[in-house]
Amino acid sequence: MAVGKNKRLTKGGKKGSKKKASDPFLKKEWYDIKAPSVFSVRNCGKTLCTRTQGTKIASEQLKGRVLEVNLADLNNDDDQAFRKVKLCIEEVQGRNCLTDFHAMSLTRDKLYSLVRKWHTMIGAHVDVKTTDGYVVRLFVIAFTERRPDQVSTNCYAQSAQI
Repeated sequence: MAVGKNKRLTKGGKKGSKKKASDPFLKKEWYDIKAPSVFSVRNCGKTLCTRTQGTKIASEQLKGRVLEVNLADLNNDDDQAFRKVKLCIEEVQGRNCLTDFHAMSLTRDKLYSLVRKWHTMIGAHVDVKTTDGYVVRLFVIAFTERRPDQVSTNCYAQSAQI
């Protein structure tokens, strides 16, 4: 290296200097989730979304999000704790996200408690179109049961019966 050369430290500082890392949560806003009116509790939670910046609009990022809520929390009824309801965000009004019913399912522990040894599990599904234009896909699960006077240990269903 020649004497008197100053490796460009005066021009731009260190080569490849890193940008200062900022907290990503400073750019986010909280939105309230409103459940449909069929449930007794309307405020069912909060969700986080990045603020509107340029062409990225916050309300467009929220629309279509699917949220999972316990039915016991929505109806203040602990007997329905094994049912999970999925709600889809349809509209954003200010800081409120209005939702619509999306799906319902059972918790894993409830489903596993229904399945037993020596019994047949029968599952079926069908797509149903309602009068107001919605298509609902129904999944049905059924189990065989022993009769009170039954001698054999198992109670299987024959394939012709299913």
